[in-house]
Amino acid sequence: MYTKEVKALKKSNRYRKIELFDDSLIDFASNDYLGLSEDKELLSLAYKRVKSTKYHSPRASQLVNGYHKIHKEFEEYLSDINGFEDTIVVGSGYLANIALIESLVRRGDILILDEDYHASGVMASKLITSEVVYFSHNNADSLKNILDEKKYNRAIVCVEGIYSMGGDILNQEIFTVCDKSDTLLVVDEAHSSGVLGDNLLGVYDYFNIKIKENHIKMATLGKAIGSYGAYIQASSHIIDYLTNRAKSIIYSTAPSVFDIALADENYKYIEKNTALLKNKIIQNLKIANDIFNIDQKTLILKINIDDNKKAIMLKEWAKNQGFLIGAIRPPTVKSSILRIIMRTNIDKNILKEFLSSLDDRLHRNTK
Repeated sequence: MYTKEVKALKKSNRYRKIELFDDSLIDFASNDYLGLSEDKELLSLAYKRVKSTKYHSPRASQLVNGYHKIHKEFEEYLSDINGFEDTIVVGSGYLANIALIESLVRRGDILILDEDYHASGVMASKLITSEVVYFSHNNADSLKNILDEKKYNRAIVCVEGIYSMGGDILNQEIFTVCDKSDTLLVVDEAHSSGVLGDNLLGVYDYFNIKIKENHIKMATLGKAIGSYGAYIQASSHIIDYLTNRAKSIIYSTAPSVFDIALADENYKYIEKNTALLKNKIIQNLKIANDIFNIDQKTLILKINIDDNKKAIMLKEWAKNQGFLIGAIRPPTVKSSILRIIMRTNIDKNILKEFLSSLDDRLHRNTK
């Protein structure tokens, strides 16, 4: 029934498939920034903790009896280290974005998204009847103009701490614009939590932002944190409101107890080893800066290709060299890119060797 559509995707070099990759490939493609998905000692600690409790699965939604003491302890820990009044765990970042947008934006409000905001937020915006507007990517003036020109009861602005495809960091001026207008600001820290800031807590930490009542933080547990799930942080009354109104919280089984336990162990590992991890991040950024003569600030290295077929060919070339990288194509991005995650658990000499050979390959292709 959909063979024509599949053929069209193949013809435009936009066809994708789920693939099981060889474990011998050196992984520069995944969002496992710190390599915690390979740490068996942390895995064992989480397993022992869950095994010691009566129930090892959530069994129901959080509002029935799926809320576990491991959930509660993790929420309290996150509130403490991040400085927010309250925290709630949710099943995934996708569900977190749906929870926030579907419930916070009421009649007469306006939802304002960065034009590069994650697809989960864009999809969630289709669930509401209020006005949805996009501002120019990371442009504080564009956002201010919308806030000044539109009429609304409340404005809800959604941005990312680090943008997942470009690897660029949120413009700090956006905090200033939202604070001055008392606008609700949702910061998706999926790709910044664990890798950014003095304490590796994300963009609030990076800019040393004083948390205010209009601030909401959402972050996932499946990237730098090496587990699965997500959480939302905000003022206590907002978390209370979400608990009572957000459908993806109310009608979903509570998050996996084991995944939350693992995230807790991994967060505490990051807290204890912050200096070591920061040094590795700085080291990898310097390697990319020196080779490509750029000002790389995050572990997401984006290389513009602008040709779907060429992007696929470069991905296959890297695979033949023993490396796994991402070839990201429309509609995920406007034009194709190579996305390379400079994971800190990979030896710096291997990273240097690969990036040097890639740089040479790119120069040869442009001659």
